[in-house]
Amino acid sequence: MDITDSRIDAGKAFDWGKVSEQYAKYRDIYPGIFYQKIADRGLCVEGQRVLDLGTGTGVLPRNMYKFGARWTGTDISPEQIEYAKRMSEEAGMDIEYKAVSAENIDFPDETFDVITACQCFWYFDHEKVAPEFHRILKKDGKLVVLYMAWLPFEDEISGKSEDMIRKYNPSWTGGGETRHPIFIPDAIYDYFEMVEHEEYDVKVPFTRESWHGRVFACRGVGASLSPEELEKWDKEHRALLADYPESFEILHYAATAILKKKD
Repeated sequence: MDITDSRIDAGKAFDWGKVSEQYAKYRDIYPGIFYQKIADRGLCVEGQRVLDLGTGTGVLPRNMYKFGARWTGTDISPEQIEYAKRMSEEAGMDIEYKAVSAENIDFPDETFDVITACQCFWYFDHEKVAPEFHRILKKDGKLVVLYMAWLPFEDEISGKSEDMIRKYNPSWTGGGETRHPIFIPDAIYDYFEMVEHEEYDVKVPFTRESWHGRVFACRGVGASLSPEELEKWDKEHRALLADYPESFEILHYAATAILKKKD
């Protein structure tokens, strides 16, 4: 399913379904602290029902399943949802998944204790989703927005990989990250209030192959380049990584924003 949004990549179409296989294999990279910090705040734990928006291949619910919450995951991409279902079933996890956009979710009032949105919040139509999130959350329910990005100005490998993405996809707007709190649009504040936010550094281990796969599975590469462009990018990026050790760490920063439903 092609997605076009004038706010993203100058409106260049992208399709997460095209990279579902690589996404499932290479984007389950969040360190344990990323999940533990959520659970330590009493969120997504036993006794709670959680909705994970933009769940992709179910990375967040699968990794937080051990904390005991009851999870539902939704995503606009049917291909991503199929991988999420398969991987959860293979792991013996009882997680419900639905292929639906955040703008078209339709759950009963006060269904969930927590809504999570990891790496996807900026894609939403915030004016449309804000009242729906408010409606389906229980009293004092929490909206948890999560993000993690490599730091290209401090990390050589990710910086050079970004340069190569832009060589093949000049309109890509996903790079150039520096540490900052997650931006929450004004439309969300009409229905929610900020409880807390946190930003912290993490080093994520990769091999040359897993980093190549991680970059392939980003919006600016596998989700949007043509087969011909991908073939050229693949060869050039592998040649770039041949100059580095087989294993290395990539500096990222992680960020969390926790908002509470207004009365």
